[in-house]
Amino acid sequence: MNLFHRHRQNATNKQQTDDSQVVDHSRRDLLIGTVNATLMIAFAPTALSQQAPADVVLASKSFSPTIWYEIDETGTIKVNIIRAEMGQHVGTALAKIVAEELGANWQDVIIDHVDTDPKWGMMVTGGSWSVFQSYQPLSRAGAAGRELLLEAGAKHLGVSKGDCIAKDSQIVCGNNRVSFATLIKEHAFNKQISADALKEYPIKSRQHYAIIGKQSQALDIPPKVNGTAVYGIDVEIPNMLYARPVVPPTRFGNKVKHVDDTDAKAIKGYKGYKILTDPSGWLEGWVAVYATHYPAAIKAVDSIRVTYHPNPKADVSEADMQEHGHALISQPENGALLVDVGSTHEAQSKHSKHIEATYTTSTALHFQLEPVNAIAEFKDGTWHLHSGNQWQSLTLPEVAKALEVDQANVVIHQYYLGGGFGRRLFGDYIIPAALAAKAMNQPVKMIFTREDDAYFDQPRSPSVSYFKGTIDANSSVAAVEHRFTAGWPTKAMAPGFLADSKDGKKKIDMFSASGSDHWYSLPNNKVLVYNNDLAQQTFVPGWLRSVGPGWIMWSVESFMDELAHATKQDPAAFRRQLLTAEGRQSGSEPHAVGGAARLRNVLDILTKKVDTQQSLPKNEGIGIALTFGQERSMPTWVALAAHVSVSPTSGKVTVKKLTCVVDCGIVVHPDGAMAQMEGSLLWGVSLALHESTEYKHGQVASNNLHNYSPLRMKDVPDMDISFVDSDEFPVGLGEPGTTVVAPAIGNAIFNATGVRLRALPMTPKQVKMAMNSASSDTDKGVTA
Repeated sequence: MNLFHRHRQNATNKQQTDDSQVVDHSRRDLLIGTVNATLMIAFAPTALSQQAPADVVLASKSFSPTIWYEIDETGTIKVNIIRAEMGQHVGTALAKIVAEELGANWQDVIIDHVDTDPKWGMMVTGGSWSVFQSYQPLSRAGAAGRELLLEAGAKHLGVSKGDCIAKDSQIVCGNNRVSFATLIKEHAFNKQISADALKEYPIKSRQHYAIIGKQSQALDIPPKVNGTAVYGIDVEIPNMLYARPVVPPTRFGNKVKHVDDTDAKAIKGYKGYKILTDPSGWLEGWVAVYATHYPAAIKAVDSIRVTYHPNPKADVSEADMQEHGHALISQPENGALLVDVGSTHEAQSKHSKHIEATYTTSTALHFQLEPVNAIAEFKDGTWHLHSGNQWQSLTLPEVAKALEVDQANVVIHQYYLGGGFGRRLFGDYIIPAALAAKAMNQPVKMIFTREDDAYFDQPRSPSVSYFKGTIDANSSVAAVEHRFTAGWPTKAMAPGFLADSKDGKKKIDMFSASGSDHWYSLPNNKVLVYNNDLAQQTFVPGWLRSVGPGWIMWSVESFMDELAHATKQDPAAFRRQLLTAEGRQSGSEPHAVGGAARLRNVLDILTKKVDTQQSLPKNEGIGIALTFGQERSMPTWVALAAHVSVSPTSGKVTVKKLTCVVDCGIVVHPDGAMAQMEGSLLWGVSLALHESTEYKHGQVASNNLHNYSPLRMKDVPDMDISFVDSDEFPVGLGEPGTTVVAPAIGNAIFNATGVRLRALPMTPKQVKMAMNSASSDTDKGVTA
């Protein structure tokens, strides 16, 4: 196996990443036509596409098809991107798919991040879905364009189409060639291709790739370097006021009692305040403060005194939510059934040896570089909203509801995001900007300070996971029962996407449960999922990068190590024997081909690269962990080894090196793939060892970098990341790396010190306490 390395149903119901979801646009007809000297390639509903010739439909103002790419008479190929750019080079990856099949010269390709419009269908960037969901429709659209250009090129050259190829934005036949630009100028294109016929167009195999999988410059990098890139926070429009919100003391239950702006009136540029009323129900007790410039808005909010009516939610703490979580999972009869293989109850009754463990994670914030912001302007009967957003199709309806207008009268103009990480999936920060503009009847730019952003964040919920493993007389795992709870982002923000439990009796947020339905073959396995309703009532739980797998893989892979040690087996060998790829773990076409066998393969490659049994200096250890990424229907196979050193005096954990092997199918954009894995692994380290806050009096205790501590540059480890060469369907890379690091580090700490940590983050204080406790128990003759 070669490597290259570097030292749901629908939008109102449950989203599914099955094949029908991926090829949603290819279930429409494809229109290819010449409009104003430009070749346009668009998808259109079959009924509409049959009403007139393709060029007429494309030019018609009564119908706007989804124009995915177009080629003008200069030969410039513009690919329209519905995904948000937040540092992951998504536009480059998607444009490569089109350019590869089209036979384009990469230097001719540009991208455009489009504004909201129903014609684009579901506009969302998250879940590691972008390449996964776009690969088939964009490949087919590119192939169809290539075939028509081949026909036109062959006719132009007076040769047989079968003797021609599309290469470097030219149709080439031996020594004869004609450019795409010339063909656009001289030929009129007009063709409709049915959804069924579109599937018959040939797609290139990997050995013929000239662009996909090859090194090339990301199309979004030049504007970021030369300063022409526009982020939401950069936008300004004429006649706008600046605004800053007074963020209430808790997320829910607030009602303004009195506002005293006496001191603010002395600030030059202060223009007053408004108490906002939100028909959408997302904002409770909000005050917007206005000024002619942003520094004045900052000072005014700091000067204003807002008092609120008593709020019982102001008493909730992190400890309360964790205690409630422990109570919830102690009641197996109340859990939502996700996995039910064999009979765990029977196995538990039959065998007497049981291993129990409970794992927790603390609240974590997004802390993206660019604080949330938005501009709202009402012009010509339409609300224009300027902001960076990850899920426009979710955000726009809620903003329309807040403004009490039809969705057709709202447009979100898309900009680069200075970090998203899930925080900008639901753009609730646009709502106060829109309401502030409506209240003043004037365009308003609302910018949250870092502190405002922290208080209004949608944090990753604290979580509790309980395991009970049963060992038989042969020292084999007979059963595993897993129960876990957290606040659910999907229940809060997109309840239509909740899935039915296995028995159909309850609902489950699969974004908060993925990872627990793993690829290990266990004879008896039960997984029960619980919603922490106290967390749900206290704040809006957020889709922080990787969502549920961020806490679930921490517990699953840590417990797998505990089982391995309990049965006196090498953790790598223990995992390998459970990755049988049999039955439900064998995988399926087209996205999970190979199933657990591919997870076993990355593990095998990893153990050849890293000797996990090597002799190391005292207080150093190597731990491993596996993940399959975000979802079983879209698995990204990852194996990781973490080499750590633990200071016995301070408890500080130093991650010396991360070695990672990834099988994500076809790697479309190698630089982007590497960047995704590097960034996600480093955030995994950050969440494992550094990042956390807690709720005090109904609000997060951390509000800036003086009391919230992400990974620092001095603590960045060496990384060796390898990608498996593969012809399989390309899957996601944005999130898998974040989920596999914490358990690998925890397992390494155990191997270095003999102490098992079960709470994230693993701070020096926790490590020191655990080591001291183990030492004390050993002194008393108790084995730690």
